[in-house]
Amino acid sequence: MSFFSDFKKFLMKGDIVALATAVVIGAAFKTIIDSFVKDVITPVIGMLTGGLDFTKKFISLDGVNYESLEAAREAKAAVITYGNLIQAIINFIIVGLFIFLFLKYYDKTKKKEEAKPAAPAGPTQEELLMEIRDELRKK
Repeated sequence: MSFFSDFKKFLMKGDIVALATAVVIGAAFKTIIDSFVKDVITPVIGMLTGGLDFTKKFISLDGVNYESLEAAREAKAAVITYGNLIQAIINFIIVGLFIFLFLKYYDKTKKKEEAKPAAPAGPTQEELLMEIRDELRKK
């Protein structure tokens, strides 16, 4: 029974719970970023490049010119889909930008810890001994 109780303690450590929470939040954040890239950024880039869709860009390794990526895949041709790499790089840059902006905003909203005033200096050991000596002399 000790194994299971130790395992339960391990799972309930603050670090593990925080990590699990971060993974779930990260997955949700990824969904938002993917939607932003797909639904906002990619159409703008497509408009600027004349309707170019990076995910459809490929190089056929068998030397045959296929009309589309789907046609090459149907023919089971080996292809390098460099457009997917370009799209992944764009996604990475946008995710990095969002994280940068989020952390910058977070730093601004975080309350600055005020400098704690120094504790009033108490009497030194010598001062205390002198006070004791003076009190003893009075008696």
